[in-house]
Amino acid sequence: MFVASIIFTLILALATFLPLVRNQHWIFRTPDFGRIQLFFLQLILCVFLVVFPFEYSLFFLGITVISLMYNALILFKYTRLYKVKRKEKYTSKHSSYSLISANVYQFNSEKNRFIQTIEKNSPDMFLTMESDEHWEKAMQILEKKYPFTHKVTLSNTYGMHFYSRLPIVNSRTHYFVSDDIPCIEAKILLSKHQKLRVFAVHPPPPSPTEETTSKERDGELLSVAKNVKQNSISTVVVGDFNNVAWARSSVLFRKMSELIDPRIGRGFISTFHAKYFFLRFPIDHIFHSSDIFVDDIKALENIGSDHLPLYVKFHIDSEDDLQESEIDSITNEEKQEVETLIQEGIQEEGDRSKYE
Repeated sequence: MFVASIIFTLILALATFLPLVRNQHWIFRTPDFGRIQLFFLQLILCVFLVVFPFEYSLFFLGITVISLMYNALILFKYTRLYKVKRKEKYTSKHSSYSLISANVYQFNSEKNRFIQTIEKNSPDMFLTMESDEHWEKAMQILEKKYPFTHKVTLSNTYGMHFYSRLPIVNSRTHYFVSDDIPCIEAKILLSKHQKLRVFAVHPPPPSPTEETTSKERDGELLSVAKNVKQNSISTVVVGDFNNVAWARSSVLFRKMSELIDPRIGRGFISTFHAKYFFLRFPIDHIFHSSDIFVDDIKALENIGSDHLPLYVKFHIDSEDDLQESEIDSITNEEKQEVETLIQEGIQEEGDRSKYE
C-alpha cells in the first residue's frame, strides 16, 4: 500500500503538470483532457493519505495538495461557482435560434436515434460530423424541414453535413491545414437585416492511434480564429474540437478570434465519451461573438455515438455590450505563437502526405 500510494501520487502529479511542457506530442497534450478526473482522484488520494498515514506521507500529501489546487484553479472558471454577468432571459423583441452539433460516429448503425433527436428538439440548424454517404442517405428524411444544406461527404471519419431551416446565403468548404480535414463556413439569413456566420470544425485529435502530435488540430483551429477576426458579422464556431477549453491552444483560439466560451460559469457540459460517465470530457464546443447571448446550452441524450450531441439556444443583441468584458486580449507574443502553430500544422500535413 505504501509503494502503491507513492506511485499513484507521482503519476497524478506528472499528469497534472505535463501539459506545461510546450511540446505538441500527444504525451504532453492528452493529460489536459483529464483534469476533471485528476481533480477528483487527487481529492480521494488526499483523504486516503490523511486517514492512512505512513512515513513521508506528509511529503506526498503536499505534492497531491499542490496538484489538486493547480487543477482547481484551472477548472474553477468552468463551474457555476465562477460568476459571470450575463442576461437571464432574452426579451420578446429578440428572436431565439437553436443549433445542435453532433459527432454521430461514422460506424454508428443506430441512425434513427439521431433522427429522433433532431425531430424532438427541432433546432433551426444542425451539424453532423463523421457523416459519410450512409449518413447522408439516412438524413434525407430531414431535408423537408431543413432544405438548406452544405454537405462534405467523406468516408475518412471527417465528413461533415450542415442543415438549416433558415436560408443559407452562401457557403464554402475550407481546407486550412490538411486536404482531408474540411471546415464548413456558412452564412445564414436570420432576418431581413440580420445574418449569422457559422464555422463548423472537426480537427484530428493528438493520440497514439491518430495524429502523433496536436500540430494539425492546433493549426486548423487557429486558422479558423484568424478568419473569424477578419469579419465583424455575428459568428459562432461549433463542432468537435478534440480539445478542452482550458488547453493552451484553446485559450489562444479564444483570444485570437475574440469569441466567448459560453461554458465559463455554466459547467463542464462533457460530451465524450458518451458510454463512460467517469471518462467523459468536454471536447464538443461552441464559441460565439459578443453580440450573441446563449440562453441554454446542454448535452443531449445518447444517440448511439461515442459523443453526446451539444444543444445551444441563443439570441442576438447587437446593442448590448454586456459580454465585451469577457473577451481576452491577445499579446504580440501570443500572435506570433499563433502564426507559428498554423505554419507547423501546415508543414505537419505536408510531411504526413509524403508517406501516404
